[in-house]
Amino acid sequence: MKKNVLNTDLTGKVAVVTGAGGVLCSQFSRVLARAGAKVALLNRTVEKAQKVADEIIAEGGVAKAYCCNVLDKEQCEEVASQVLSDLGPCDILINGAGGNNPKATTDKEYFENGDLESETKSFFDLDDNSVTSVFELNFTGSLLPTQAFAKQMVGREGCNIINISSMNAYRPLTKIPAYSGSKAAVTNFTQWLAVYFSKINIRVNAIAPGFFSTEQNAKLLWNEDGTPTARTGKILAATPMGRFGKSSELAGALLFLLNNEAAGFITGITLPVDGGVSAYSGV
Repeated sequence: MKKNVLNTDLTGKVAVVTGAGGVLCSQFSRVLARAGAKVALLNRTVEKAQKVADEIIAEGGVAKAYCCNVLDKEQCEEVASQVLSDLGPCDILINGAGGNNPKATTDKEYFENGDLESETKSFFDLDDNSVTSVFELNFTGSLLPTQAFAKQMVGREGCNIINISSMNAYRPLTKIPAYSGSKAAVTNFTQWLAVYFSKINIRVNAIAPGFFSTEQNAKLLWNEDGTPTARTGKILAATPMGRFGKSSELAGALLFLLNNEAAGFITGITLPVDGGVSAYSGV
């Protein structure tokens, strides 16, 4: 296994990652394994998680894939029991499952006269079921795995929960009100959990990625011919570093927050990894 960037030693710890088949969370899983953790990769499509697990095992790490719908409480509890039996009690939980829904997204950034009579999908046309599904996936999809796995942390030292928020939690992006609102809920939930678990020494923090190009947002960022969309131009203009983040660049934030020596007195924060977006006023 390759050495991790912060020398954070997770040897012997059991790390559970939801959404582990995705771009960012598959990277998190590799990082955790390289730091010595035994990694349980949870994904609704288990084949995607299995591919990542196979890669980790090929590098010499310990990993096992599990099929898990993070919105199914019973399944979360069943998988928690399986992980306990296969790998041991959970020390680290990464709540990485999340996403958006096109039906909860407006076509335009601004409402204009005539939009009600046009075929434009405006705020008034957002599908309520789709909006609800986005909130469920991002918020409830963090709550249910936490209920299932945090039980295994009770009474043990050095346990951590990391939620995945977004810079949208601070300043909502245009077009995606449900996603932005649900990530704000994740940031608030992180603070609530940090206080709630503070007396039993479970630290709870979150990472807020800025703009990363992934499979989920590809259609918003890139045209079919591979050229950048107008939205990509706006994003890069608002990012002082002038580029999208790389999934590997979240590794340092993750390992720092999990390092009980370096970050042992840090709980309840959401750490931006955004290329300067939060510092830039636009002028």
